[in-house]
Amino acid sequence: MKFTPFGIKNQEFNKSVRGYDRDEVNNFLERLSDEFEQLQNENEKLKNELDRQEEQLKEFKRIEKNLQQAMLNQTESTSKTVDSAKKQTALMVKEAELKSAQIIEKAKESANSVRDSVLKLREERKLLIARIKALIDSQSSLLEMNVQNIDTRPKKKEIAKEQTNQEEQSDINVDDILEKLL
Repeated sequence: MKFTPFGIKNQEFNKSVRGYDRDEVNNFLERLSDEFEQLQNENEKLKNELDRQEEQLKEFKRIEKNLQQAMLNQTESTSKTVDSAKKQTALMVKEAELKSAQIIEKAKESANSVRDSVLKLREERKLLIARIKALIDSQSSLLEMNVQNIDTRPKKKEIAKEQTNQEEQSDINVDDILEKLL
């Protein structure tokens, strides 16, 4: 049997000759009923509070689950972003290495071309110098031959003077002429 405050207040007892004081029993039942009602009300409040707390707990668990899922998604996203950044960085480094290798190769080709041009110019210079020396030598020989063919009858002083002049003229320094030309 379930007790209620109303049931306690209206409880009837059998009468006996020597029983309890009726007013005292009624007063006790009245206090017991009030106390029981107070406990029931408190119990009801606690049940309502418990229900409210359980609902709140369910909400918090749902929020926690959503947060965990969001954190997991964010972690995966961050991981993917980092991996993507690493791949892009590696690709950029490879491109830079290829470009630098191409630049170095072009510089080597250019240096080889310049070196070849310098060697050709040196050869041409040597050839030009040799031709100029040959030309100067041949002109010098022609001059010497012309000087010897001139009439040698003049007086001894003039002959000596002409020979000195011829010697001075025949001592043409080819290297001096070449340096002046270059």
